[in-house]
Amino acid sequence: MVTQNVTHKVKLVDGVFTPSEASDVINSLINEKINFHKLHRLSMYEGNVNSDTSYDDGRVTQLKKEKADFNLIYQEAKLAGKEVRIHGTLEVEIID
Repeated sequence: MVTQNVTHKVKLVDGVFTPSEASDVINSLINEKINFHKLHRLSMYEGNVNSDTSYDDGRVTQLKKEKADFNLIYQEAKLAGKEVRIHGTLEVEIID
């Protein structure tokens, strides 16, 4: 696979948030990705009950772990009375 240069960047999230706001933002993004993979897995299964859904299964597991890991950061910031800075930029590339 040959990667071309980044053709577009999308600044999805960029700012300073209270721990509660940061939790809402991060959990919403992760939940959307989890739902995407669950729907993709279901779609594949409906088309072929023997389809390989291991990639989507793995991503759901990984995203759930990321969500739990972030919860620790959220709790730490909340207990310390701190804010959370989030930078989230998507880089879009055209590949061969």
